[in-house]
Amino acid sequence: MAAAGGLHVSSYTPCMCVHPRSRIEILADPKPLFCQANSSTLVWGNQETIWTLSPGAMTARPSARILYLCKPKKDFSNYGRSCRPVIGGNPLLAKFGYPSERLLRLSEPKKYLPAYLEQRSRESPEWPVSLAAQNYNASKRILQLAQPKGLHPDFVPSREVPTQVSSFAVSAKASARVQKLAEPLIRELTCCSKHTKPGVVISTVSRSSQKAVASPRTIELSKPKQLHAKFVPARDPEWPVTEAAKRAVATERIVALAQPSTRPRIGLSALNPDAFKVKEAAMKAVCSPRLQELARPIQR
Repeated sequence: MAAAGGLHVSSYTPCMCVHPRSRIEILADPKPLFCQANSSTLVWGNQETIWTLSPGAMTARPSARILYLCKPKKDFSNYGRSCRPVIGGNPLLAKFGYPSERLLRLSEPKKYLPAYLEQRSRESPEWPVSLAAQNYNASKRILQLAQPKGLHPDFVPSREVPTQVSSFAVSAKASARVQKLAEPLIRELTCCSKHTKPGVVISTVSRSSQKAVASPRTIELSKPKQLHAKFVPARDPEWPVTEAAKRAVATERIVALAQPSTRPRIGLSALNPDAFKVKEAAMKAVCSPRLQELARPIQR
């Protein structure tokens, strides 16, 4: 109906249902499954599809894109074992994976000089142990010396690192940019040729160098350095003990000197006020000419 002033007023009055149902109750109902709506029974484990295929789908020809996507993935397990894994995921190039002939030649161990081989006492540092040494009963002094050295009473172990890594930092994943920056910088060797064969020099030698004759000075400089005339080699770690040394009895003076020195703890010196006090006699002492002579530095 039209009211005064040209305004339209509706005469519709809402009606209430007898059994109203809210919107939330309608949305709370479970959604019916597609397979249950089309087929009453469904048996798993057979080769039949869940729904019937149309004749058009069965006679359709796949496109080139579908044939490309249906190919199985390649197995890179054997390839990953032969190549060293890197952070970026890309294996190193083949020409950088193997050392050159120059590196193999430099990696060979250094050979001993003939003078050293002639002067050494035995061929091997290992020597057989006699039965008497194997069955020997150690004395109390040997057992005492065999005990490992204990820690000092005032020893303070190293403190643990106070910083703790957060769980977010542990579970963080590096971005593609960070992985790219983490890859090692690969440089190509330019000091030697790329392809070398055994027995071939690294660089080309000119004909004039091959026909050159060494001078007496060059021959003298090429000789290896000899040992000094007064050179004394290292003493053999095994030497025979005399019968007199075996039967010797230590004197009281030797027993007194064999006792370990007793020193006060480090903490006690801080409590002593006279620990660093200089005696008056030491302050009035006069240096002798002999001490002054020994105190002078060696002139070279």
